[in-house]
Amino acid sequence: MGSMELVASADLAGQRLDKYLAQTLAPLSRSAVQKLISSGDVTVNGDQARASYIVAEGDRVCVALTEPEEPSGGQPPVISILYEDDVLLVVDKPAGLVVHEGSGHTGHTLVSALLAMRPELGAAGMDPRRPGIVHRLDRDTSGTLVVAKTPASLAALQRQFRRREVSKRYLALVHGSPAPARAAIEAPIGRDETNRARMSVAPGGRSARTEYETLERFRDVSLISVNLLTGRTHQIRVHMAAIGHPVVGDRTYGVRRDTFGARRQMLHAQRLVIAHPSTQEPLTCEAPVPDDMRRVLDRLRSA
Repeated sequence: MGSMELVASADLAGQRLDKYLAQTLAPLSRSAVQKLISSGDVTVNGDQARASYIVAEGDRVCVALTEPEEPSGGQPPVISILYEDDVLLVVDKPAGLVVHEGSGHTGHTLVSALLAMRPELGAAGMDPRRPGIVHRLDRDTSGTLVVAKTPASLAALQRQFRRREVSKRYLALVHGSPAPARAAIEAPIGRDETNRARMSVAPGGRSARTEYETLERFRDVSLISVNLLTGRTHQIRVHMAAIGHPVVGDRTYGVRRDTFGARRQMLHAQRLVIAHPSTQEPLTCEAPVPDDMRRVLDRLRSA
């Protein structure tokens, strides 16, 4: 993970360094934070500091973090199911979990967790590497994701996504205050020519349209709702960064600074509306705001 630099905000200043970091770097425990400090992996304004140091507003706290190893054994995580019947299920994907294996990832995935919970998915005649997967969410994006349980429902759902007949609403915290407060971003997205791991607004890219509306404004950030009219890779993150309002916590397209304890991109797939493959009736599923995003919002609202 490398080094993470945090700039202490006014609402978290005035407390011990270990307590500040335990809050900011949750879910790291205070004892884990104290070990980082004692091992010299934490500096304040360029100097090593003790756990008892009182953090001041504007202090630059740098933490050297190592990437945790992917779990190769043990039990896969239990996934919250928002809706289920004979042909599909809708899950609430937690942040930090990739949907399926790929690009060298061999740890737990959403697919491995689902197979542990619903072994019959693996025998439904679908791609054994990603059984029932209709669409994806980024590793650090949470929220609603539909999974087919039969080949027929998989084909029907894929057709809906391909024809843009699915409604997808996200919540996002972004830097600054988008102006106007409600607008559409229409800009093609393609691979970044200088970094193939990134996407960017590119003249030769695929068409993409993002509609957003500001729900709340805070001192330095805003809470917005986003409707995706297309489903390009990293679309919301790329489009919001392109207009100067990157998603809070986005280390790829955003800014590397502490914002009220956000440790990942504050992007949540809140609502998904599809036509049920069997009945063609609208099926609406909503995922509650995850705890980490709720804590950041609570801090913003109380500041």
